[in-house]
Amino acid sequence: MRYLRYSFYVVLLIVLVMVALANSEVVTLSVLPEQLNSFFPVSIRLPLFVVIMLSILAGLLIGYVLEYFREYKQRREAATRKREVEVLSREVDALKKETGKDEDDVLALLN
Repeated sequence: MRYLRYSFYVVLLIVLVMVALANSEVVTLSVLPEQLNSFFPVSIRLPLFVVIMLSILAGLLIGYVLEYFREYKQRREAATRKREVEVLSREVDALKKETGKDEDDVLALLN
């Protein structure tokens, strides 16, 4: 399994290097279109592969954040259930001690 993981990483690295070599020309990124550029004239020049990689990273981060908020209800409910289980477990342990459950079965019947 370890070799499969390493081979996947090697293939991924090769693909990323190929994308970087194929898209090494410099592009200009602007915040606004050219018609509105007079309001907020901010632009930056980057190689195209950096733009591609940053776009993928931004998409992953946005997806993780949205998934985190989507699963909040399930995590909260799981934490509530865990607390309930702990309380009930302590209660069961206390009842076992009261009824002498730790004793022999025959002696517990006589009590």
